[in-house]
Amino acid sequence: MKNNLSTYSGESLEGNFYAIGLNYKKADAEMRGRFSISDTAKENILTQAKAEGLPSLTVISTCNRTELYGFAQHPYKLIKLLCEHTNGTVEDFEKIAYIYKNHDAVSHIFTVGTGLDSQILGDFEIISQLRNAFRESKKHDIFNPFMERLANAVIQASKRIKNETGISSGATSVSFAAVQYIMSQVPQVSEKNILLFGTGKIGRNTCENLIKHTQNNHITLINRTKAKAEKVAGKFNLIVKDYADIQCEIAQADVLIVATGAQQPTISKELLHLKRPLLILDLSIPKNVSDDVLENEFVSLVHMDHLSAVTDQTLEQRAAQLPLAKKIIAEIEKDFNKWADHRKYAPTINALKNKLIEIKTGELDYQSKKIDDFNHEQAEIISDRLIQKITTHFANHLKGEEGSAESIELIRRVFQLETA
Repeated sequence: MKNNLSTYSGESLEGNFYAIGLNYKKADAEMRGRFSISDTAKENILTQAKAEGLPSLTVISTCNRTELYGFAQHPYKLIKLLCEHTNGTVEDFEKIAYIYKNHDAVSHIFTVGTGLDSQILGDFEIISQLRNAFRESKKHDIFNPFMERLANAVIQASKRIKNETGISSGATSVSFAAVQYIMSQVPQVSEKNILLFGTGKIGRNTCENLIKHTQNNHITLINRTKAKAEKVAGKFNLIVKDYADIQCEIAQADVLIVATGAQQPTISKELLHLKRPLLILDLSIPKNVSDDVLENEFVSLVHMDHLSAVTDQTLEQRAAQLPLAKKIIAEIEKDFNKWADHRKYAPTINALKNKLIEIKTGELDYQSKKIDDFNHEQAEIISDRLIQKITTHFANHLKGEEGSAESIELIRRVFQLETA
């Protein structure tokens, strides 16, 4: 777990900025499933965080990661929120999770949002998931100016990397890796019966990749809500079957792709009445295919974690683009950190300026009564210029200070400033 002692503005009031969570690198599918956050749980986390006075919080939960980004006096506040609304425990979290603080937390969200921390390098699905998470935070009014600026910076970095590098060229996402795996393992795939169970985002993307790369006309869709499957099928002119027919359809399939997004397994050995080999790909978190399917001799089961091992020329080409992508991130991150670090002295400079204006007003009033033909307009101009120069000198001093907390405190004491 990483920490960084460098601080951003408002540490004493808002707390530190943290990124806490877990991902595919240390947490297997089962553990990620325990910490998976449903849409309802996200709503509840944001509502509770708002009620408890957290100034800003963003929640993201995908098949590969669950993370909270927010301000707190201590990271345990965020960890507690996460564990209260998932099936994970604090003990589980400590074994496989990470905590990033302030600058390190900012670096982490840049890496995540630009696809460099994705299971498949350059997977840009994550930025749309982050966008949605940012919108949810804003909707719940738990999205402070710091987080809003950071969100815009991450989105900007993602756009630039996508447009200025080749890191998103060729194959992207788990859905493509699944299709690549099928093509490498199933001979004459264009003639096989493929059954896709679940037509959410991953299911739709997998369907599109299947059609694009396999030239297969034997793809059948099943979804618990048939209308959703029919909507996808209509786009690609595919067959849709009722959920009640799933057992029969599995028996006729050569490949079963499960992308249902349920909290419990939707496929178990009881549904399998097979007379020929069946390759099952589980693209769901938590796992939607029970391990007991392997008791059937005809079954081969592949979970999405195995798909990360897919290495091809595209991924090698993407890796070659990493230095350029990191350079873009460093540039945008540096600008953001400069803005964030400068926030801490802004209240002091504003208070100093107001104090000097107060002194100026009193002095000009005094001199205008004392001096005949006092040129009030000219005195205002000169005084304002002096105030501007003085505050600029102080601001430049604070900008150049590595640890400016002592300088800020000194200025406050000398000028008897009151700051929020």
